[in-house]
Amino acid sequence: MSKTDIFKVISQIVPADIKTAELARRRLDSLTKPQGSLGMLEECAVKYAAARRDVFAKISAPAILTFAGDHGIAEEGVSAFPQEVTPQMVANFANGGAAINVLTKHAGVILKVIDIGVAFPCDFPGVISRKVAKGTKNFVKGPAMSLEETERALAIGMEEAEKVIKAGSTIIGTGDMGIANTTPSTALYSVFLKIAPGQITGRGTGIDDKRLEHKIRTIEKAIEVNKKHLDSPLNTLAALGGFEIAGICGAILAAAANKVPVAVDGFISGAAAVTAIQFNKNVIDYCFFSHISAEAGHKNILKSLGVKALLDLDLRLGEGTGAALAFHIIEAGVKIMQEMATFEEAGVSNK
Repeated sequence: MSKTDIFKVISQIVPADIKTAELARRRLDSLTKPQGSLGMLEECAVKYAAARRDVFAKISAPAILTFAGDHGIAEEGVSAFPQEVTPQMVANFANGGAAINVLTKHAGVILKVIDIGVAFPCDFPGVISRKVAKGTKNFVKGPAMSLEETERALAIGMEEAEKVIKAGSTIIGTGDMGIANTTPSTALYSVFLKIAPGQITGRGTGIDDKRLEHKIRTIEKAIEVNKKHLDSPLNTLAALGGFEIAGICGAILAAAANKVPVAVDGFISGAAAVTAIQFNKNVIDYCFFSHISAEAGHKNILKSLGVKALLDLDLRLGEGTGAALAFHIIEAGVKIMQEMATFEEAGVSNK
């Protein structure tokens, strides 16, 4: 997929359908309940219907795409764990032993694990090998990725999303794995949403106060070092992002172009979603933000976007775990709208 093809996909993203949203609200208001009494479940139903252009659109073959990649910034000591953990966790995904495996199995959700930039070999059964490079560069010394690498990662995300969509998925979720990936995510949030790193930098894998302060200074330095590159979404993603973040961004863009909603996971996937929204503002119409991450500042980030998360469970694992849980909520809302009786059908007075 060429750069031209990537931007063609982006140009195809149109707003969700307002008329369908109105029809969905009208139907919800006709059901045997006080209007609006099912709160966010009703909002989920409206959003899904508007994205799919059909009040009675079913949810089929939900799938989560979990992208794995490493980050050169890890050498600055911003994480409590070494990079060797990334391939070890990918192996755990392959063996079915991670939280995301349990939750996708519980929800009946398809799980695709994609090595898009792990620094070590990940030739494990069931892992999709789409490695762009063996981790990004250290972005306090210059851009994390070249423009060519960034475009490749975006294209891979688009291609992997389109595969599951063509196979029948009408909703997808996103997930990530990558030691030190809260650092590039925070940098992207800071630049795109104009929030100081100190207000949104969290502890990631559980760093102490001293290392947290170091992490904030590192992000500030990276933004300063790369400031001449921060003049477009693509250039900013290349300078401050990561392969798995770009892959998730591409998947979100492709889903939106195909009118397929996305359950965005937490802090990392959220940074990819914010990046996708910079490419095309209509993307937000297709994004369900699954949960408020326990990472510092995520609540403020969601507020800045003007969105409300579906869950608040103090999750900060990534992998797609929040997205897997959110599928239950979204599908519940859709089924309420489509299967619940109206006042007329039930013979119940709505006066």
